[in-house]
Amino acid sequence: MEAGNNWEQRYQIGQTGWDRGEISANLLHWIELGLLKPCRILIPGCGNGYEVITLAELGFEVVAIDISATPIKNLSQQLTDKGLSAELIQADFFTWQADKPFDAIYEQTSLCALPPELWSDYENCLYKWLKTTGKVYAQFMQSDQDGGPPFHCEISKMKALFQTQRWQWSQQYSTQLTHSSGKYEKLYIALARWQAINISLLKEKY
Repeated sequence: MEAGNNWEQRYQIGQTGWDRGEISANLLHWIELGLLKPCRILIPGCGNGYEVITLAELGFEVVAIDISATPIKNLSQQLTDKGLSAELIQADFFTWQADKPFDAIYEQTSLCALPPELWSDYENCLYKWLKTTGKVYAQFMQSDQDGGPPFHCEISKMKALFQTQRWQWSQQYSTQLTHSSGKYEKLYIALARWQAINISLLKEKY
């Protein structure tokens, strides 16, 4: 992953080509269909936080984390101006520890910002942060380009990363949307974490 000060520098000079300037239409689609309802939700790599504002307005308990100070500071001011609340954290999410697990995680920009050699570590973070019945609402970047960021999140690689032993893929939530830049297309799929089974109890039962 790029050093945190590199991301901070991009925010300071306005070099934020990944920023669509508004909330993702697909997140609104999920909410309108009732597929995502008010709950305790984490947004890693929240950036300018359009989703943070909207979810807070809708009554979600939002926790948002970013490695850069500038977007966190700006987002804090926006929340104050609107009379809204959310927990904002400036930290590296690889070392950050949540005080309690989440019902949902909204993954939009973090995975594609990470080099592929860190994807497995990030998947472990997502799994660790969620309740056993929690869901990840993921948007996988489809750039069809070499290198990055953003890195191309080819779906077969995503299915190898989010393996069925730990994650349940649901095509019910599968849609796709073209990024406002016109260069990238994202595939949207919600993943549910499999509920853990107590093996010792199974042994006692059988």
